[in-house]
Amino acid sequence: MSVAQRGIGQELLGFATAGILAYATDLGLFVWLRGPVGLDPLTAKALSFVGGCSVAYAGNALGTYRHTAVRGMRQYAVFFAVNIAGALVQLLCIAVSHYGLGFTSQRADTVSGAGIGMAIATVLRFWGTRTLVFRGEGRVGSWTG
Repeated sequence: MSVAQRGIGQELLGFATAGILAYATDLGLFVWLRGPVGLDPLTAKALSFVGGCSVAYAGNALGTYRHTAVRGMRQYAVFFAVNIAGALVQLLCIAVSHYGLGFTSQRADTVSGAGIGMAIATVLRFWGTRTLVFRGEGRVGSWTG
């Protein structure tokens, strides 16, 4: 395995780890805000999304991309925008499947949003995080191989 392949492998592993922690935070906050706190679903989801984005940013800034120089509110804002774009991709997948193709079951919505949409959104988030937020400083090799 080349140095570039090891570098991208470590980068992907770090990105995935930050993403899993962010997902757990998002889910946990949503359940807590929706349940014991009693917020409506949209407010609970908006707040849990911000919490999950913050955990993902911290995980990537302090872990995966710790060798990049610039950190701050502008970088966080771009990171947040990339994550909103990913969320919109997931919503678009549900809209196309549910309203465009007529797959209206809960299972179809889950597959299109949490399956297909999440896969496409994850690729977008990885590209955006790597390219727009934490630019190439300290990186070994190209992510395209």
